Amino acid sequence: MSTLIATFVEQFGHTPDGLWSAPGRVNLIGEHTDYNDGLALPIALPQRTVAACSRRVDDVLRVHSVAAGETVSVDLDEVGPGRPVGWASYVAGVLWAMRADGLPVGGLDVVLDSDVPLGAGLSSSAALECSVAAAAADLYGLGLLADDEGRARLAAAADRAENEIALAPTGGMDQLASLLCRPGHALLLDFHSGQRAHVPFDLAGHGLALLVIDTRARHALVDGQYAQRRTSCEQAAAALGVGSLRASDLAAVECLKDATLRRRARHVITEIQRVLDTVSALEAEDFERVGELFLASHASLRDDYEVSCQELDLAVETACASGALGARMTGGGFGGSAIALVPADRVEAVSAAVRQAFAVAGLAAPHPFAAVASSGAARS
Repeated sequence: MSTLIATFVEQFGHTPDGLWSAPGRVNLIGEHTDYNDGLALPIALPQRTVAACSRRVDDVLRVHSVAAGETVSVDLDEVGPGRPVGWASYVAGVLWAMRADGLPVGGLDVVLDSDVPLGAGLSSSAALECSVAAAAADLYGLGLLADDEGRARLAAAADRAENEIALAPTGGMDQLASLLCRPGHALLLDFHSGQRAHVPFDLAGHGLALLVIDTRARHALVDGQYAQRRTSCEQAAAALGVGSLRASDLAAVECLKDATLRRRARHVITEIQRVLDTVSALEAEDFERVGELFLASHASLRDDYEVSCQELDLAVETACASGALGARMTGGGFGGSAIALVPADRVEAVSAAVRQAFAVAGLAAPHPFAAVASSGAARS
């Protein structure tokens, strides 16, 4: 923290008003369901983005990224779709969206640093957005961090920033997880009703661990593949005569004439049910069943939604062959990370097996690490 404060002073000539941080997230199950009015079950990661911030007396945002080694300055009145370009759009977009929501937010001086892996499908972008949203809420006296409703309002602003200013299509799960998650719990999100519930997720108490495997196959939401999947779901819903796939069922989906739309919709319908089944299994402390559901989810994402890749499949297969109860890709896909539910005393063995399998396949070395369900955005 002292290094971040020193960087802030070096960049802006004064000390920050405070430090705020927000976590990346890993989704236990419920992939590509958020934009289909479905269900998801993420946890917050221990890895966080930290924002050192000060309130300004004008409407200028000055933001420096330690990772990028770059400082960007922008007048908030000039923020718009694709402006500013690059990483700064995620920061400027948050303030733009908060102002568009009628919140009295002005300029900030910001320095950002993060240990959330970039391009790993662990929502480094939402961690960035939500750390700044939390800072702005506090610095401008909005009181929105005091309860889940206020936090959800900030999450909506962060989601709008990513979609409308950074032009990276997302469904809202990442920002809600980054702001609302609690330690030792998964967050059950219903994107149709807006309801949320905190589900106990105590693996250590049952001799288990969640192994996250960053495959180092870079993941990006702006390459068009994510948008194509979303469009397919919209087309399937239109063909079924419903507003979203959440309003349909498997029998109707199997009658779709277009094979691609049928596969995409089948994944969504079955994945929503897998979220419900996973919550029931967690409540019953049936972790063998959770592992089975992880594997079923991965198969659906690989075969019906077609968002997996060689690295993700190899991570899942190797983890299960090495003692995991189950594993699946997590996040948007096309690279990124997998997760595995493993006995706590097998974490190192499974990690080593995955590294070896990648080496034999001639792939870049993956980065496995154990993760625990952590807290949402807060002042540090």
